[in-house]
Amino acid sequence: MAGEPGNGNNRRKKRTAVLIFLVIAAFAVAGIFTYRAYSRTHITTDDAFISGRIHVVSSKIPGTVQTIHVEDNQFVRAGDLLLEIDDRDYDVRVRAAFSAVNSEKAKLAEIGTKIEVAQNQLSELRFRVETAKAQLRLQEANFRQAEADLKRAEALFAKDILPQEQFDKAKTGYAVAMAQVDSARKQLDQSEAATETQKALINQTESARQAQESEVRQQEEVLKAEELKKSYTKIFAPSDGYITRKSVETGNRVGEGQSLMAVVSLEDIWVTANYKETQLENVRPGQKVRIRVDSYPGKVFDGTVESIMAGTGSVFSLFPPENATGNYVKVVQRIPVKIRIDNNGRAAHVLRVGMSVVPTILTEDRS
Repeated sequence: MAGEPGNGNNRRKKRTAVLIFLVIAAFAVAGIFTYRAYSRTHITTDDAFISGRIHVVSSKIPGTVQTIHVEDNQFVRAGDLLLEIDDRDYDVRVRAAFSAVNSEKAKLAEIGTKIEVAQNQLSELRFRVETAKAQLRLQEANFRQAEADLKRAEALFAKDILPQEQFDKAKTGYAVAMAQVDSARKQLDQSEAATETQKALINQTESARQAQESEVRQQEEVLKAEELKKSYTKIFAPSDGYITRKSVETGNRVGEGQSLMAVVSLEDIWVTANYKETQLENVRPGQKVRIRVDSYPGKVFDGTVESIMAGTGSVFSLFPPENATGNYVKVVQRIPVKIRIDNNGRAAHVLRVGMSVVPTILTEDRS
């Protein structure tokens, strides 16, 4: 009978332990269900960072850096002068091209003068042709008159009415009239031939003018190209932003296409979140996002899913996977999601490109 109180205590302890275990199990099950419900509507990842537009500033021409107008991390506005390259060599080329254009234009003007003179000569030759035609008509009229006079003289001379002397004069007048007609006709032929020759000369000169006009245009294009190259000696900011990765100093020799610095805009920024492909079943553009930034503990930024990349990050890597060769090992891929950051709180908290963030997509909100 003495051991009965001890057995009662043991039973109570067992019941208490079982009760505590059941309570803990109930809390665990509730926690699991709560977490699963939360994780279905709150898609999060820590593989995310701030992205932005980085404008790489490079030289379009080779040359020597003459002046640098900015410093590292300096804020600039779009169109601000960043750097100047020594333009003396390019200035010489511009002047040479300008002289070549003027020289070709002078040749063009000379050809134009030749054409004008040739056209004036053509007008004069045409006038001569008309004069020769009129002269020929006059001589033909005189010839017809001399021919009629000769016929009458022959008739009268045959009847011994006309003296020999007058008959001889009639024959001489006829011969002179015939010779004058031949002379007038030859003069007309010469004038017409000279006119055609002058026309051919004008056509030839016109062709030369067209060729010279093409040469002028070509030299003008060369001048434009040289002026454009000279304009490249001044490099301006492509957008508002901060100077980063400045890798050039005054006096450096730079090459065409060489990167000199970068301009990073902190106005147009977004979050690139690399979610696992298994997390994106219910993610859609337009859903709200809560964004936590490591640099600002406790601060939550609002955002919106803007787009989902068309492929996984590995597909666009330098060496994309080649699953058809070797042994295949399945790996859960990550797909970049672009999240636009709202402007709330942005003024008091500067977000810089590359900052680590933790975005949480609220999939139940599909506004």
